[in-house]
Amino acid sequence: MDKFHALAEPTRRQIVEMLAREGAMTAGDIQARFEVSAPAISQHLKVLREAGLVQVEKRAQQRIYRINPESMLELEAWAKRVRELWTGRFDALDALLRMEQSKSPKE
Repeated sequence: MDKFHALAEPTRRQIVEMLAREGAMTAGDIQARFEVSAPAISQHLKVLREAGLVQVEKRAQQRIYRINPESMLELEAWAKRVRELWTGRFDALDALLRMEQSKSPKE
């Protein structure tokens, strides 16, 4: 599962944000924060796990979920690359505009 596809769904983004803010949580604690069924949250957690965004640890009957820091670093690196490309395009546009302005006749 693609990380961006997994994060496209608002509930899954909320789960990731919650885990980032509060740390490890049981599936039951996560489900209690939402007004959707336990099976629906379980499915969301499965998608996040398959995308590598969260890690799960089984303790007896509980499943403890936490953020996968490596995946967060991958997302951050991607966002940085996109920002650098975007900034580079603006820098090139600024240079072009300055060049055009310097060519225009002064009144």
